[in-house]
Amino acid sequence: MDLDNIKGRLVFLQEAEKLKSVLRSAHTSTGRTESTAEHTWRLCLMAMAFEDELAGMDMLKILKMCLVHDLGEAIHGDIPAVEKSQHPDKSEQEKTDLLHLTRSLDEPYRAGIMALWQEYEDASSPEARAVKALDKLETILQHNQGINPPDFDYGFNLTYGQEHTSADPLFALMRSILDEGTRQRMAEGADHPGRPV
Repeated sequence: MDLDNIKGRLVFLQEAEKLKSVLRSAHTSTGRTESTAEHTWRLCLMAMAFEDELAGMDMLKILKMCLVHDLGEAIHGDIPAVEKSQHPDKSEQEKTDLLHLTRSLDEPYRAGIMALWQEYEDASSPEARAVKALDKLETILQHNQGINPPDFDYGFNLTYGQEHTSADPLFALMRSILDEGTRQRMAEGADHPGRPV
């Protein structure tokens, strides 16, 4: 392997480390604010946990897509889903940030990351649509499980990402289970520790 390529990939990994410090609006089951890197990790784990239900899909592609879907947030941070209507250029900003983040990479590797991100963004393949749905479901799962602030809007969960989670029977079933968990959290109030579903 080329020495410059190795150095460039190490620089990329150093830059990507910033994702560990990017905070999201979700909270963990201990009440700590969740990072985007933690969300990405559990999204990968979720995809792996349901691998047998994703028959016929390219699992390696799914895992890679999970890893890169929020990678651009390392530069300008996360925009909570409840605020996305206030940021109509979010997709373009993430693309610009991802191009910046991958600038040290050799072109074939950079192009591969950008292609995966764009495929996810456009939901242009079965794998991308699966990752889109799982991304929404993991977020709802975390909202249900987390110890959230008293003013946390659980009602948002009930509509969040429906266009992605309703297109497949597996994701629709997962969604119905998680929606029941959301309704339980709404009934209990935000001061109760979260339940897994």
